Amino acid sequence: MTYSTETANPSNIWAATADLTTLRHNLLDLFCQLAYQEGDFVLSSGLRSSYYVNKTQVTLHPQGALSVGRLLFPLLPVDTQAVAGLTLGADPIVTAVSVVSVYENRPIPALIIRKEAKGYGTRAYIEGPSLPEGAKIVVLEDVVTTGQSALKAVDRLKEAGYTVDQVIALVDRLQGGAELYQSAGLKFEALFSIEDIQKRYRELGN
Repeated sequence: MTYSTETANPSNIWAATADLTTLRHNLLDLFCQLAYQEGDFVLSSGLRSSYYVNKTQVTLHPQGALSVGRLLFPLLPVDTQAVAGLTLGADPIVTAVSVVSVYENRPIPALIIRKEAKGYGTRAYIEGPSLPEGAKIVVLEDVVTTGQSALKAVDRLKEAGYTVDQVIALVDRLQGGAELYQSAGLKFEALFSIEDIQKRYRELGN
């Protein structure tokens, strides 16, 4: 499905005042319509798969980004001091949540974690505002397969002196990520499981 300007109508179901249940339903449909594909794919983990979730079709979609921010923000513990994620997939997610947090009168900064330290300037792994030692950070992820990407982000943050005990994802492919986080002592929550998406995908007649 190609993005249409018709979905930008402020009076429609994507309105900023829409309740969270409605937004969750709309976001699930957006994943089915724009992101979910069936075929023969090789994932970033190296695993082969009969389906692929092209998440940036949703997280960089205007209504999708707003919904992501509004739905993930309430899942953050009240003492969260920042959200962070591994570039590139988490970049639009942490940004959306951070922007929404301002409108909720609880501003939460976003951090972006590089896969490799930049080769100039500060040579830092972590981009974003400087936070106090021990600051509590929640790691956000787009699609979890084996869980390694978010775990790498967690490790970088802990090495920098921050506290991380939770990962929140948009989609859990149910392929071991949750178990990996549990073994690392991390709480884990996903907005959707791949089963949610596949079930709705069939209901929509695809």
